[in-house]
Amino acid sequence: MTLLLFAPADLLNPAFTFRFDFLRNKSSRIWHCRIPAAAVGAARYYAYSASGAGPGFDAQKQLLDPYAHCIFFPDTFDRTAAMRPGSNAGQAVLGVIPAAQAHSDGRPASRGIPHHEADAIVYEVHVRGFTKHPSSGVDPARAGSYDGLVEKIPYLKDLGVTIVELMPVFQRDLQDDDYWGYMPLNFFSPHDLYASRDQPGQEHEEFRDMVNALHEAGIEVVLDVVYNHTAEGDHHGPLYSYKGLDNNEYYMMSGDPASPYANYSGTGNTLNVSSPYVREMILDSLRYWRLEMGVDGFRFDLASVFSRNPDGSLNWGNPPIIGEIAANPDLRNIRLIAEPWDAGGAYQLGRGFPGITWLQWNGRFRDDVRRFVKSDAGMAPDLIRRLYGSNDLFPDDRANAYHAFQSVNYVTSHDGFTLYDLVAYNEKHNEANGENNLDGMDQNYSWNCGVEGDDNVPPEVMALRRKQIRNFCCLLMLANGTPMFRAGDEFMQTQRGNNNPFNQDNETSWLDWGRLRQNQDIFQFFQRMIAFRKSHPSLCRSRYWRDDVRWYGATGSVDASEDSRSLAFFLSGASQNDDDLYVMINAWWQELAFTIHEGAEGEWSRVVDTSLAGPDGFVEAGVPLKSPEYLVAARSVVVLVRPKRR
Repeated sequence: MTLLLFAPADLLNPAFTFRFDFLRNKSSRIWHCRIPAAAVGAARYYAYSASGAGPGFDAQKQLLDPYAHCIFFPDTFDRTAAMRPGSNAGQAVLGVIPAAQAHSDGRPASRGIPHHEADAIVYEVHVRGFTKHPSSGVDPARAGSYDGLVEKIPYLKDLGVTIVELMPVFQRDLQDDDYWGYMPLNFFSPHDLYASRDQPGQEHEEFRDMVNALHEAGIEVVLDVVYNHTAEGDHHGPLYSYKGLDNNEYYMMSGDPASPYANYSGTGNTLNVSSPYVREMILDSLRYWRLEMGVDGFRFDLASVFSRNPDGSLNWGNPPIIGEIAANPDLRNIRLIAEPWDAGGAYQLGRGFPGITWLQWNGRFRDDVRRFVKSDAGMAPDLIRRLYGSNDLFPDDRANAYHAFQSVNYVTSHDGFTLYDLVAYNEKHNEANGENNLDGMDQNYSWNCGVEGDDNVPPEVMALRRKQIRNFCCLLMLANGTPMFRAGDEFMQTQRGNNNPFNQDNETSWLDWGRLRQNQDIFQFFQRMIAFRKSHPSLCRSRYWRDDVRWYGATGSVDASEDSRSLAFFLSGASQNDDDLYVMINAWWQELAFTIHEGAEGEWSRVVDTSLAGPDGFVEAGVPLKSPEYLVAARSVVVLVRPKRR
């Protein structure tokens, strides 16, 4: 093992070299040394080289420190140099020596803002895509950056969201086609292309400033983190760091010489979380982002990889890393969210996932609500379960005692169609991604409302699309659990049918803020539904609705038959000191007369009717009803309110 220090004037030849002696500089599996500051001299960057027996070792490669907090890409950086045997000198990515980083005032980002519970609304954001489009109104020098996101905080407050979930911000390979950020090069450094400030290390300060500003606005910050694989890919991929330092320790191996890396991530490699050293690295990274960068929680991409044993089988009981996260005092009382599956076929949604207190992305909510709204047959019982909080997945019996808020309910996320595209396209249109339209999900449960795409759309089709968007928004905000939606859905952002734009760093993915001006009615509907949810704590509870809810059909008891496409429910708010709600849902393509089965005539007022466009569709003061029946239009949701008794 050799440490190499480089001066800015010569990135080809080390200014200082230190060769480790295992008798003096190694304890167990850890190499260590102390270098006098005087010996560093003008050096500002560093790397390692390593030699040894077995796959991955290449003594001529300069290797990035896995714990580097700041990374430098020289102008001569070349990804292909890391993909072929031999030296990559002068073309390697380097760590920045800590003393050479721009320094902060020593204060970490703020913490301790209110933890959102019944008012939790998660908003999934891509830092660059949020403000990069010229229409964002952000100063061009800050567009697409952490500072650019800060400029949009007034918008976030106006919308009403309380948690931003940032898509991955870990540093990644600048020459990899990875717009989304799910190919991490390093787990400790913020992606420098999201920084508008120039000095090395300033990305840390800019990120902290963003977190502080969001906290001051009362908004939590959750990071989407990728600890299941790295940017090094399979045996054809680049050798940047982990492969060259200890390939068999960092990665799960398959035992197949032709395809040596186990691939439960779908990206070519899988981190070996069975290794205590890999787990320690992950825990150190989590602590860093929590303590030094001030974030409030983490969403774990492909979290079922944490359950993989060394042979690839699943540990359904207590994988070590889950217990270690739970036991770490620095990670207490933070928001932990799992994507409870992986790309190798593991699907642990609900009580199958071993992190029993974690929140989980509920893919069943996404699919069942999509299918009901597009009028698939026989979905009424499934919709009841999803609105109730998915207690079939998160049971709160004596043995399990899950909470309804552990279900992160969503209709759309970065991974798939936008909400507008969900009602505008029957098929994915991913040709621009360069994979012959073979990438991305094929089963989207979408419906284009009669016309594919945006060319020559009749007014009646566009009106139906807008109504379906209101239906999705309404059901999402009425369901027990924690709601989440992707940035831009509130103003009908489109990706033109591309449901997997992982490599589209362009106007396909950047939010077009001109659509906010064009679709103010949809924005206002989202805004009002969010406010409605916050003002009715009976909707989102720690526990399930139980005896406070009664389910009905249009004219009697629930019709759970295959032909049923409608239901209603009454939710008593008395136990929560809240108003009573009566919700009527019609996914038929014809209007239906609903009988209001609760309360006396004249007690109810209509607040929401998704069949009505503009301000008539949401009347905060309510429109009093004079009849015990209500004619619910085709493909519509109606919400009634009965004021609580004083």
